[in-house]
Amino acid sequence: MTDTPTEREDEGAWAKLRRRKVVQWGLAYAAGAWVLLQGVALVRDTFGWSHTIQQVVLLLLLIGLPVAVVLAWYHGDRGHQRITRSELAILTALLLLGGGALWLYGHRSTPAQTAATSATTPTPAPTATAVPADARPSIAVLPFENRSAKQDDAYFVDGIHDDILTQLTKIGAMKVIARTSVEQFRDTKLTTKEIGEKLGVTRVLEGGVQRAGDRVRVTVQLIDATTDGHLWAENYDRELTAANIFAIQSEVAAAIAAALKANLTATELKSVHAVPTQNLEAWQAYQLGRQQMANLGSANLKNAQRYFQKAIELDPAFALPYAGLADSLMWQVGWANAPLVDNLAQAKPLVRKALELGPDLAESWASSALVATKEQNFAQAEADYRKALELNPNYASAYTGLGRVLMTVGRPDEALVYSEKGHSLDPLSSDTNFRTARILAWVGRFDEAEARYRKVVELDPMRAFVYRDLAMLSAYARNDFVAAIPLAKKLVELDPNGPYARCNLAALYIDLGELTKAERVLELARKEMPRSPEVLSCFAWLRLFLSDEAGSARFARQALELDADDTQGQSMLAWIDMNRGDYASARVRYAQQVPELLGTGPPEISFMNIGSAIDLVLILRMTGETERATQLLDRVQEAIVTMPRLGESGYGIADVQIHALRGDKAKALTALREAERAGWRGDWRHYRDFDPNLASIRNEPEFKAVFADIERDMARQRAELAKRPKDAPLDLAPVH
Repeated sequence: MTDTPTEREDEGAWAKLRRRKVVQWGLAYAAGAWVLLQGVALVRDTFGWSHTIQQVVLLLLLIGLPVAVVLAWYHGDRGHQRITRSELAILTALLLLGGGALWLYGHRSTPAQTAATSATTPTPAPTATAVPADARPSIAVLPFENRSAKQDDAYFVDGIHDDILTQLTKIGAMKVIARTSVEQFRDTKLTTKEIGEKLGVTRVLEGGVQRAGDRVRVTVQLIDATTDGHLWAENYDRELTAANIFAIQSEVAAAIAAALKANLTATELKSVHAVPTQNLEAWQAYQLGRQQMANLGSANLKNAQRYFQKAIELDPAFALPYAGLADSLMWQVGWANAPLVDNLAQAKPLVRKALELGPDLAESWASSALVATKEQNFAQAEADYRKALELNPNYASAYTGLGRVLMTVGRPDEALVYSEKGHSLDPLSSDTNFRTARILAWVGRFDEAEARYRKVVELDPMRAFVYRDLAMLSAYARNDFVAAIPLAKKLVELDPNGPYARCNLAALYIDLGELTKAERVLELARKEMPRSPEVLSCFAWLRLFLSDEAGSARFARQALELDADDTQGQSMLAWIDMNRGDYASARVRYAQQVPELLGTGPPEISFMNIGSAIDLVLILRMTGETERATQLLDRVQEAIVTMPRLGESGYGIADVQIHALRGDKAKALTALREAERAGWRGDWRHYRDFDPNLASIRNEPEFKAVFADIERDMARQRAELAKRPKDAPLDLAPVH
C-alpha cells in the first residue's frame, strides 16, 4: 500500500480536491461548526455567560479547519489509515500554530474586554500579592523595669524604652517589633523563647532604668530567643541630662546593631546620633504625649494635645511635638467628633513646622501624610508615607497608613502588601490588625477579615469601631442582620456620643425594614447631637424611605450648612435633583463631590466613588456629554472586575446598572437575580424605589420578583432577631 492515493496526470485541481473529499469534509465541518456556535451563543445568552467562551470556541474551530482539511487530503479518497511523516509534520505545525494563537489571545485580552464579558456574574475576590518573608535579623525590645525608688518615675522609664526602640527602628538592616506589641509582655511570666515565637523574632532586649537625684542608670541585656542564651549586656551610668539620655540611646542602638551584624548606613548613623532637644522637661512632656496617644480615645487624645503643646512651649525648636500635636488633632476628628475643617486648619501649620525643624524625621512625614489623607490628597499622602518609610523602615503605622491610601485609590494588591508589612512589625496591635482586617474585607477576603477583627476584640474589647466593621461584614458580606444588629448596638454602647455609631445602627434597621426603630435611633441622636452633619444626613436618608422628599432635602441642606463637604448630604440632594429631572443641578453637586470623574483625563474610579460615577453616566447623557458618559461607563465596567460584589465596599449591583444603562434588560435582570442569590442587600430599598439608573427595568416582572424575594428574606430575619434574647452574648471568640 502506497503512502498516498494514486494521482492522475489529467486530473484538475478542483477534481483532485473533490476526489480526496476535501471539499465535502470542509463543507461538513463548516456546517457542524456553525451549528455548534449557534448552540454556544444560545446557552451563553440564557445563562449570562461570558462572551469569552464563544470567542474561544470559535478560535478552536478555526484552528480545527486546516486540521480537518489535511486529514481529508490524506484519508478522504480511500480511507487510508496510515499516517505519513509529511502528514504528521503538517498536523504538528498546525497544532503548534493554533496553540500559539490561543496563547496570544489570552495574553492580549484587555481589562476592558474582561470587564465587558464578565460583568453579569459575581467577580471572585482578587488574590493579593503574598508578602515575602522578612530575612533580616529581628528583635523585640520589652518594656523596661522601673528600678527607681519613686513609682512616679514609670513614665520616665517608658520614655527611655520608647526612644531606644525608636532608634532601633531607624536601622533598615533589622526587623524591630513596634511598641504596641511588646507592651503586651509587660510583667510577663512567659519565657524568652515563648515571647520570640509570639512576636516572630530571634532576639529580645530586656532592661531596667534607675533614676536617683541627678543620676540615671540604664541596664540592658540582649538574649537569643531561640536558646535563651545571653549575647550581650551593658550598664550606662550617667548624669541626668537630655544629652546624656540621647547618648545612651545611641550607644545601645549601635551596640545591638553590631551584635546582630546589621550595618548602619551613613544616613542611619546620623539619625541614630541626633539630639532632638537639649531640654529635658520638653522631652518628658513629649513622652507623656506619646504615651497618651498610644491609647486612642477622646480624653486621651486631648491629654496628648496638652502635653505636646507644653513640649513646644518649653522648646519651640523641638520638631517631634509639632508632629505629635498635628496627629492628635487629626485623630480627634474621628475619635472625638472634632470638626475636620477646624482641626485641619490647626494641623497644617504644625506639619509645616515639623518638616522645617525635622526634615529627616519619619514622624514629620507621617504627620504630613495623615493631613494629606484627611484632605483626600492621596497622591501627596502616598509620597509622604513612602518618605517616612525611607527614613524609618520599621515604621509599622506608616505601612498601614500607606495601605489605606493605596486601597482608597483602587490598588488593593499593593494595599494589602503594605498593610501586612505593618502587621508583621506590630502583630499584637489592635490597630494594625484592625486596619489589615479592613483591607481584607475591602478586597472580599471575608473569612480572613473576620478572623483579624476577632483578634482585635481579643486584644482590645473596648475598641468601638471593630464592632461597626463586624456588623457591616455580617450584614453585607454574609446577609446576616440577626448578627449585625447586636454588634451595631455594642458600638453605640461603647461610643454613645459618636454620630457614626447611631447612623450605622439606623442604616441597618432601614435595610432590615425596621423604619420605626431607625427613626427612634436617629431622633435620639439628633436630640443629643443637634449640630452633627452626619446625623442630619442620616435623617435625610431615612426621610426618603418615609416618602418625605421635602424633609429629606431639608435635612440634607442643614447638614451641608454645617459641613460643606458632607458627601452623603450632597448625594441626597443630587438624587432628588435627578428624580425631579434637574440633571444640571445634579451635575454641579457631583462636580464638587467627585471632581476626579469630570476632568479632561481618564476618570479615576475606586470603590469610594463608583456609585457617583454610575450616577454621573446618566447625568452626563442628559446634559449632552455623551462621549464622557460612555468613557465613564466603560471605566466603571473595567473597575468592578477587580472588586467583590458583596461587602461594604463591594460593587453591589453596579453590573445591573451598567447593563440597564446600556439598554440590555435581559442581562441586567440576570445580574440582579445573581446578586440577590449571592446575598446582596446593601441599600436595596433605594435601588428598588428610587435609583434612576434602573428606571428601564423597574416595571419588569423579574425585577419585582427579585425584590419580593428580598422582602421575604428581611421578614424572616426580623422574626429571627425578635426571638433573640436581649442579654444574649456576642459570639466573638478568636479564630486561631
